[in-house]
Formats: sequence, structure tokens, C-alpha cells
Amino acid sequence: MKNILTIIVLFSFIHINAQAFYGKEDSKFQIGVNFQHNATSINIAYDYGLGENFSVGLSSSYALGVPKVIDAKFDDRIDLKARFNANIGSVLNIDENFDFYPGINFNLKNFGAHAGARYFFSDGFGVFSEVNFPIAKYNAGTLTDAEKLHNQFTFSIGTVFNLN
Repeated sequence: MKNILTIIVLFSFIHINAQAFYGKEDSKFQIGVNFQHNATSINIAYDYGLGENFSVGLSSSYALGVPKVIDAKFDDRIDLKARFNANIGSVLNIDENFDFYPGINFNLKNFGAHAGARYFFSDGFGVFSEVNFPIAKYNAGTLTDAEKLHNQFTFSIGTVFNLN
């Protein structure tokens, strides 16, 4: 019984101290997997808080699981994004460990939008999921399968670390 009580107290302490988004000067690092048609990618992202509910960042993905028939070159497989997020977890007031962040991004292939959610289990570690979709593609013509990589709807999941 003493061990069970100790575990409950420990998890209560962790739950109380975890916070999803601190605001100005908050720093988050994400690493995960990105799923899209014809590819599976590794995805990394960094976000930095500029205000109470606003952050900017960079995100990059590299497509690993591309079928050979697509003949994707390096520039087709890589993507780099500048991101702008509205961190509205505190506005929604669901849980202080939860952050929902819609935003826009400019990347190598398009101007797009994203929406993601983070949940922190402790002050420094959590999970995220995110969707990305293009709004305006830079190449308005018919895209090859290789050009469609990172230029379509994508879904990412992974871990997030608080760097503060």
C-alpha cells in the first residue's frame, strides 16, 4: 500500500508541474515520423515562443520510404519549413499539459497550413501529432509523383521535448 501511495503522489507531482506552452522564450523540440502518400519521413521541428500565445519555428522532413519507381532525387525528398503557430492550449483551457497550435508555414514546395496538438507527461517530455496541407503550391502545373512528396496532406506523430 505504501508503494502505491508513493507512485500516486509522484505522478500527481509530475502532473502538477507539467505545462505545454509557457509563452515568451519557450523552446520546444519535436522528432517523429511523417506519413504521406508514397513516403514515410523522419520529421524534426523546433519552436520558439515570442509571446504568450505565439511561436515561430523551423521544421524539416526527409522522405525515406519512397518506392523506387518514383525516382525521387534529394531535393524531392527533403523539405524545410518556416512555421508560425498560435499556441491556444491555454485559451481552450482543456488541460495545462495540453497545447493545440494551428498555424501557417512557408516551405520549399508550397505555402501551407498545419494544426497540431502536444501533450506533456512531465515538464520536459510529451507526445505530439500534427497535420499539414498545402494551400498554394509553387508549381501550379501537373506534378510528378516525386514533386508531390511534401506537397500534399501529411500526418506526423512523435515525441516533444521542452528545452527550457
